[in-house]
Amino acid sequence: MNLPPNTHHASPQPHRRQAVRRQAQHHHWRFYLARANWRFIPNFARAPVDWRNEHLVIGAAATLLLLLGFVVLPGWASAVRVDLAPAPVALSAQAIVLPDAAPAGAVAADEAPAWTIVEVKPGQTMGDIFHGLGLKPATLNTVLARSSHRDALVKIRPGERFGFQLAAPGKLAAVQFDAGDDRRVTLEVGDAEVRERVAERALQRRVGSASGTITHSLFGAGDEAGLDDSVILKLAEVFGYDIDFALDIRRGDHFAVIYDEVYRDGERLRSGDILAATFVNGGKRHVALRHLQADGTPGYYDAEGRPLKKAFLRSPVEFSRISSRFSSARRHPILGSVRAHRGVDYAAPKGTPIRTAGNGRVIFRGWKSGYGNCVIVQHGNNVTTLYGHMSRFASGRGVGTRVGQGEVIGYVGMTGLATAPHLHYEFRVGGAHRDPLTVPLPKAEPLGPGELLAFRRSSTPMVDRLTLIEQRDPATRAVATR
Repeated sequence: MNLPPNTHHASPQPHRRQAVRRQAQHHHWRFYLARANWRFIPNFARAPVDWRNEHLVIGAAATLLLLLGFVVLPGWASAVRVDLAPAPVALSAQAIVLPDAAPAGAVAADEAPAWTIVEVKPGQTMGDIFHGLGLKPATLNTVLARSSHRDALVKIRPGERFGFQLAAPGKLAAVQFDAGDDRRVTLEVGDAEVRERVAERALQRRVGSASGTITHSLFGAGDEAGLDDSVILKLAEVFGYDIDFALDIRRGDHFAVIYDEVYRDGERLRSGDILAATFVNGGKRHVALRHLQADGTPGYYDAEGRPLKKAFLRSPVEFSRISSRFSSARRHPILGSVRAHRGVDYAAPKGTPIRTAGNGRVIFRGWKSGYGNCVIVQHGNNVTTLYGHMSRFASGRGVGTRVGQGEVIGYVGMTGLATAPHLHYEFRVGGAHRDPLTVPLPKAEPLGPGELLAFRRSSTPMVDRLTLIEQRDPATRAVATR
């Protein structure tokens, strides 16, 4: 069968043109609908575009796009380029306002270098802080050597804040810090000297009060009453001569306390001294009233003016528990034999401080069979106390050293014949062992007639206020009025 002439050339072109037209009309129908009177549209079928040079058109378009990519785009990119290098960031630009006036000849505030405030982090030293600011160790050595407040710069604690003024990178102009609650120190560092200025800061004291009942622990009751741990520790210290806080505390015990609160510039800094307190332990009410004697010596006294401080502490380890009592016959946990236990064992974590029970002199410090690391203290009235199983001794407490009541002489351990960390504590009178928990402790001398009169005048308002605090709490209303 013979095909018509030129059919194999003409046939594909109309179909291709029609497909292109249908695709354009489909995607851009709104455009064609708005321009139906254009002659190009109705005449498209009669005079279609000739696509015989299609490959040339596509090649020209591709060449144009390449030229745009190599010529136009780089210039546009440089016009909108953004520098991504980070700008240097200062540690802080807070200014420290001193309470006193600036010295004569000082640089104007707008010309002085800004203060950089650094808060001490756990484990950080002043050397670390200087290094972080780009300051040389020699600069720190100069400041420490020429400042009378060296300890405040060396014995730093987490949370403390120091201000640094840098005259230039790596050049220190001044250091500022608080030395106690009521003083701010500024060290101006020059090329050849360090000038020191101290500004006094006024403190305000307010009186706070709280009461609580023990349900689980003393610290838990204090927390529920809104007291700082420091107040609870002082409360235990004040009543520590009459109450063994490792043994005697029980559910239902109650306390009321009046204490100082220290403020500066309207901001609360901390809790201060206990001014008055009561502690009801096992139904017995104990009272503590703070009084300054004529020579300025503070002390705590009961309602009759008798000092609470005894010649001996009832317990040489704070907030521990008794793991073994004084006994004439006890099976030894290691040896297995039945023998007398001539002291009291206080179980406590390794490293817990051990305090001497009373004033005296160290007559033995070293290793003693069975006791391990041991210290013996000689007191007045032919009394000695023994402290055994220590992990280590406190420095500066050698044989012949005089120690005061409450001073740390060693730390809890398990040296010698011990199965767990604890303190073995013995109390001897004339060489005979006595039970440390029940032995009568000598009482301190009462106030003299003149001091007693002054004490009664100063303590009466506190006694009345304590009574009101206790009466507000139904748990102790009956006990407080006995």
